[in-house]
Amino acid sequence: MAGISRILIANRGEIAVRIIKACKALGIESVLAASEADRESMAAQMADRVVCIGPARAQESYLKINTIVCAARGTGSQAIHPGYGFLAEHPDLPRICGEQGVTFIGPPEHCIREMGNKLLARKLVKEYGIPVIPGSEKVRDAKEALGLAQEIGFPVILKAAAGGGGRGIKIVTEPSELVGTFETAAAEARAAFGDEVLYLEKYIPRARHIEVQILGDAHGNVIHLGERDCSLQRRYQKVIEEAPAPSFSDALRQEIRAAGVTIARNIGYQSAGTVEFILDKETQQFYFLEMNTRVQVEHPVTEMISGVDIVQEQIRVAAGARLSLSQSMVTLSGHAIECRLTAEAPERDFAPSPGRLTEWVAPSGPGMRVDTHCYPGYFVSPYYDSLLAKVITHGRDRAEAIERMKYALANFVIKGIDTVIPFLLFILEREDYKKGDVHTKWLEEVLEEAYEKK
Repeated sequence: MAGISRILIANRGEIAVRIIKACKALGIESVLAASEADRESMAAQMADRVVCIGPARAQESYLKINTIVCAARGTGSQAIHPGYGFLAEHPDLPRICGEQGVTFIGPPEHCIREMGNKLLARKLVKEYGIPVIPGSEKVRDAKEALGLAQEIGFPVILKAAAGGGGRGIKIVTEPSELVGTFETAAAEARAAFGDEVLYLEKYIPRARHIEVQILGDAHGNVIHLGERDCSLQRRYQKVIEEAPAPSFSDALRQEIRAAGVTIARNIGYQSAGTVEFILDKETQQFYFLEMNTRVQVEHPVTEMISGVDIVQEQIRVAAGARLSLSQSMVTLSGHAIECRLTAEAPERDFAPSPGRLTEWVAPSGPGMRVDTHCYPGYFVSPYYDSLLAKVITHGRDRAEAIERMKYALANFVIKGIDTVIPFLLFILEREDYKKGDVHTKWLEEVLEEAYEKK
């Protein structure tokens, strides 16, 4: 590919494997930046070359920008792909890449900065004519927060302006709770992001989490690949995602997709990105939530219904090419579901379950895909996220996709550690899930019923 013949992959786990596969398909060499704990990983075995970037702890390896960029330059890599998590949305990475003559496979620095600050993102999106959740600007202290909350009306949600990943978020249902919760949220935001700035939003209790997959290039082309429903969450972390969103009117579907494109086009977005919205189930009004300026964990469900390789598109765009398709060429067919398979024990409040995989046999069959970095004998490290695999199924309709997912999970053989497979199967059997009658707090309600009361 013009300008890019070797890519440094600054990540680990299944997303590193996913990027290596995209590189191979494009005839590009892959260099894996691996910590000491990941030198024998599947990604390390698949990459053309491996360079060790430090100890197991992410703060000493995967989160060291200068080390990552030096590794790219030292290996003759023309580009860096950050995957998701770690440095993927750190604006200093593309900035330093630019200074060092290395291509960043992702959006321009300004897009990451603008969308990374939730207050600025709200302001910009509002200017584009897209609805945002009723809320405040920066809140200086708990007293001001209380006054604003009374104006907005309880319940409200406190959010970190620099937040993400569910951290720095607190729901407040009563005025008496606000002062203490404000102090807790500010401390959490300070610890997680180095920034204690908070703001308020009206809390919508029965909401759906809908996100629009965006692709943009440096030639002004911006398209969408449809939307995903990511409402099944536990502690703000997604558990099951699907595409397209079920129980949507055609008019609403088109409106929310257009809103995503409008936001991406106005900020000059390039690469793959996701615009996230909250949909009030009662009023069917949607509001902008945030934009993730990277490839998403759940991108495979969109690939399954669109036939578009999103990671390959990222690489092509970074090399200066135009998108390989226009909006009129996008065809979405069938329904896809993704389950996040993690090393956790649901019956022990989802405690992490690191250890060695004594058996690992992934399912296969029509309409099934398993994205993973695991293999028999692999040691699941306690240092990183507990994601073992993403199980994706595709069917002619949602019912078929659900049945295929149930088959896939029931026939996934994993021994040596605990996993969430029994809990995922429990969800898939629920009638309200089958009907698509869920919201962002539904899973926590189900958890309380299934586990916490035992």
